[in-house]
Amino acid sequence: MSKFAYDWRDIMDEENILDFFMEDFSLFVEAGFVAVKQLDEIAARRLFKAAEILNPDNPAPQLGLGYIALNKLRISEASSIFEAILKRDPGHYLAQALLGVAYLLSQEKKKRGEELIREAKEKCDDPTIKNLADVCLEWQKKDLSNKNLPPLRAPLEGGG
Repeated sequence: MSKFAYDWRDIMDEENILDFFMEDFSLFVEAGFVAVKQLDEIAARRLFKAAEILNPDNPAPQLGLGYIALNKLRISEASSIFEAILKRDPGHYLAQALLGVAYLLSQEKKKRGEELIREAKEKCDDPTIKNLADVCLEWQKKDLSNKNLPPLRAPLEGGG
């Protein structure tokens, strides 16, 4: 029998409904990140919130919400979310690396951001996170530390 061939009377109470959809938790999270990549913030937020309802103790939905904030350059919001994840799970190296990225974008915390990224790279075994750390550190070295580049808020030449 297909997953969708069921009688709603069998899953009417809240606990059974959550159990029924629990196997889709990772699907909600993955789809949320796809929605972020497609610049569909509304869908991404809804997918991450659905995943959070299914498993409130898992940091993945919060990581997704922090990633949305980081993409929108809401540095304070992103930092708060990643800090909260790290408070609950100090070994969450993806959250640590992303917090480092958020800090890189803040003049006052730039050095701390670099430290967080280096530390995440050293401590984790995941090659994806190590690669992310390498890319972020290279970006920081080439673009964010380049004193010859004008600041982002500098007026355009010619007064425009």
